[in-house]
Amino acid sequence: MISIESRYVEAIETAVGAVDLYEGLQKAIELEHATIPPYLLACYSLIEGQNSPLRRVLLSIAKEEMLHMAIVCNVLNAIGGKPEIATEQFVPQYPSALPMSIGEGLVVGLKKFSRETLRDTFMKIEEPENPLDFPVVAARAAVQFKTIGMFYSALIDKITELGEGIFTGSSDRQVVVGAGFAQGLLFPITGVQTATKALRWILEDGEGTSASPLDASGEEFAHYYRFAEIYHGRKLVPSTSASQGYAYAGDRIVFVPEKVYDFPDNPKAADYALGSFARGMVDDFNLSYSNVLRDL
Repeated sequence: MISIESRYVEAIETAVGAVDLYEGLQKAIELEHATIPPYLLACYSLIEGQNSPLRRVLLSIAKEEMLHMAIVCNVLNAIGGKPEIATEQFVPQYPSALPMSIGEGLVVGLKKFSRETLRDTFMKIEEPENPLDFPVVAARAAVQFKTIGMFYSALIDKITELGEGIFTGSSDRQVVVGAGFAQGLLFPITGVQTATKALRWILEDGEGTSASPLDASGEEFAHYYRFAEIYHGRKLVPSTSASQGYAYAGDRIVFVPEKVYDFPDNPKAADYALGSFARGMVDDFNLSYSNVLRDL
């Protein structure tokens, strides 16, 4: 799991006003954003065809991380803050620790898809404090810190404690219409009820709950368990014989390692010669990505 610096959770717990929540929310925006490039790169490294089902799972999770980022931006706007997105410091220099995380802990890079990256990086990012351990119908492949779940739980508690008075932001700064998400998922943050509902969605979307692998909608599994399905090669299904009610015993999920584009880890523009086709593509991408952040 992501081990984050305790000071971020403690700052939320001891907050006495909205301004004391600004730094934590900004860091949460940076964290949600930092997961998107690794997920998308792994997704697009899978060649269409036999690996298409895996692509769809990775793409859907990346889109949900975009939703999480939008939600936290809306919460920060709603309490009078301002997200800082179009800055050089906002974009991680992969490989790196994720925002708020302990430097000696999980290091995240930009890598093509593999079961090792899934297990050692993606499942670690999404891992709950106490992941539910479900049996697998097949052989498995061979300090006191806070977690991101604790961070969001503390944020929900503090917003509830501080009450409606902290919601002083302009409704014009709420990103809702035209963002590409259903109204039931991305909605205006106007007070305690809507803020806590949206933040709880983020919390349960990634980790599930302590009693269930399902996300906040109750219709899909949380990110951790959807990654685990791919890793174990089986769909997670209800099971009357399993102690916790589920098992990785459903339809097989096939990963074809030969159908992955091959490229080096953590590519940088400087790795490609000036004037080359590859360098031109990298430079075009970097410009486009920068423009996206400026537009946001």
